[in-house]
Amino acid sequence: MSGAPADLQRRRFLQDSARHALLLGAASLPLLPAWAGVPGPRHTAAPLAKVRSGRLRGQREQGVNVFRGIPYGADTATRRFQPALPEAAWHGVRDALEYGSAAPQTGTDGPGSEDCLFLNVWTPALRDGGKRPIVFYIHGGAYNNGSGSDPLYDGGALCRRGDVVVVTVNHRLNVFGYLYLAQLGDARFADSGNVGQLDLVQALQWVRQHAAEFGGDAHNITVVGQSGGGAKIATLMAMPAARGLFQRAWTMSGQQVTAAGPRAATQRAQIAMQAVAAADVQALLELPMEALLAATRARDPSRVEDTGLYVGPVLDGGVLPVHPFWPEAPAQSAGIPMVIGNTRDETRAFLGNDPANFALSWETLPARLEKQQYVDLLPAVVIAEYRRLYPHYTPSEVFFAATTAGRSWRGAVEELEARARQGAPTWAYQLDWGSPLDGGKFGAFHTLDIPLVLDNTRQPGSRTGDGEQAGRVAAMMSAALIAFARHGDPNHAALPAWQTYSLARRQTLLFDAQPRQADDPRGGERRLYQQAPFIQRGTF
Repeated sequence: MSGAPADLQRRRFLQDSARHALLLGAASLPLLPAWAGVPGPRHTAAPLAKVRSGRLRGQREQGVNVFRGIPYGADTATRRFQPALPEAAWHGVRDALEYGSAAPQTGTDGPGSEDCLFLNVWTPALRDGGKRPIVFYIHGGAYNNGSGSDPLYDGGALCRRGDVVVVTVNHRLNVFGYLYLAQLGDARFADSGNVGQLDLVQALQWVRQHAAEFGGDAHNITVVGQSGGGAKIATLMAMPAARGLFQRAWTMSGQQVTAAGPRAATQRAQIAMQAVAAADVQALLELPMEALLAATRARDPSRVEDTGLYVGPVLDGGVLPVHPFWPEAPAQSAGIPMVIGNTRDETRAFLGNDPANFALSWETLPARLEKQQYVDLLPAVVIAEYRRLYPHYTPSEVFFAATTAGRSWRGAVEELEARARQGAPTWAYQLDWGSPLDGGKFGAFHTLDIPLVLDNTRQPGSRTGDGEQAGRVAAMMSAALIAFARHGDPNHAALPAWQTYSLARRQTLLFDAQPRQADDPRGGERRLYQQAPFIQRGTF
């Protein structure tokens, strides 16, 4: 969900459930062997790679070559709010054994560093001419938080299962990556509202340049991202600088239909400056990193949502000349196959931490729904329609379903319909399988598909449990990603026929213990929320 700091919310969710032990084991489907996602013993025969700035020493982990903390750009401290420079060269062999610093941020990954342009690579082999598909994973956390070092993003299991190269990445976030200063009189900052996106472009250029060194195919790169990561991908699809840098796109619960307009983005920049008592841009440049981070705690002027200050991509006429998916899907990406997915119970991840939301009555539901659905529809109208569609739902079930449809799912529908009108090859999925932990109360919550798609059910924080069903669903979903990365089509033998999305039928694969394809599976909810125009957070 691109409209909230989802990575931080997920971490809080996990902290609230810390009594669960680390997950062990996962069964797999026949002919789809599961591999452990937990790093094993480090061996002495360290792999060596040569990149544009010098030589790198990695390590072997359960048969995979792993290089962590590879710089793809220079320290941004001296280029604050500007496009990054290439990384500095080094002499000798540089160790690539530990993750690099996260971007400046609050929360569990903070405070981070402005020297944050690092990526990580998992590969079966080096320099063997293998031309393997490359999976380039972009972390979530809206545009505010997160890093490529989360255990759920570990590329080892997917690398072993599918003979693919996996890359994760850090890039500038929040006010460091998306504070729009172009209207404040200094030409150096013309691109400031999108430098976080330009970091991703720079990382993709690095990956393409070094694909052969790491056994990959420079002309077969699949970008994958969940929540904010998916939103960043949608934005990349409309950026001229990203044209040709990836050939497939897979997004999970993350959309960017419209970007912030320049006036709205300038107003938010002024709010950020007021929050840190900066009279001008020069004052922003002189602030210590931690002092500038205080700007992220300012409140957003949105009249529908009560949240922290929004920063995200900006329609600046240069780096981003058009809205990503409005009024149509980006023409430059019409030929790129795309998977757009969501989870059935998205908002249970962050609204489910309040026990009161599981004890709502028909009397208390309207006020709670009005505050949390992020759509300006009368709660009475929404509740009446949900009671008609699902007469067996309790007030709390209506609350979670309506907030999911109102604030997490609508962007996916917008993007799917835009791609269908364009005739672009697009597959839709919905994760229906829910976590069995906590008695199943959280269902298919936001982020649950990460460990399933990346085959990381054994990693700390996956919250899938260690049952046979978790293993089966992970095998199905990770095999779909591997097939998609290799062939541009997610179908494989363990799935029913997964057809591309059309406006006539709205075909959607429902991932569950027994997967099935359904036509327009939540059509009633879709039509209900179409009564209000879709407004991407931060647009106004």
